[in-house]
Amino acid sequence: MTANRQGSADKHHGRPPWDDYFMEIAQVVAKRSTCLRRQVGAVLVSGRRILATGYNGPPRGLGHCGERGGCYREQLGVPSGERQELCRAVHAEQNAVIQAAVHGVAIQGEVALYSTIQPCVTCAKILINAGVRRIIYAGDYPDAFAQELFAEAGVDLVRWVLPEEAE
Repeated sequence: MTANRQGSADKHHGRPPWDDYFMEIAQVVAKRSTCLRRQVGAVLVSGRRILATGYNGPPRGLGHCGERGGCYREQLGVPSGERQELCRAVHAEQNAVIQAAVHGVAIQGEVALYSTIQPCVTCAKILINAGVRRIIYAGDYPDAFAQELFAEAGVDLVRWVLPEEAE
């Protein structure tokens, strides 16, 4: 669960390594999030090709917390990583898998997920069943059980670090 970059920077053209490239895209995707607590972005990739993206937000056609008077979990004082069933949002990782399904994009082969945060246990189960083999995440999330499931399933869980920190 340490940094393990795929590709190296193109010294002649300043091009980023593939992991940095896809993580930067995940960070831009996160900007679409309507969550008041945490903006998360996810990108499913196979063979250096983007399959689908997702960000956290309410189910299609439903209002988000900002439109409904605030975050319900925040109002109840629910800590991060607990009582996810009280959240209106669909997680970014779940939305990426859903978008692939809605648009008929197969998630098969050597599929990786780039996420701005470590997936929770619910997302871990979905990603394992979807066949995702490698997960690169930027931010920590308090879910040791998700890490256990990924390890048991043989999913490579990689903590991404900023390029300047990796040198």
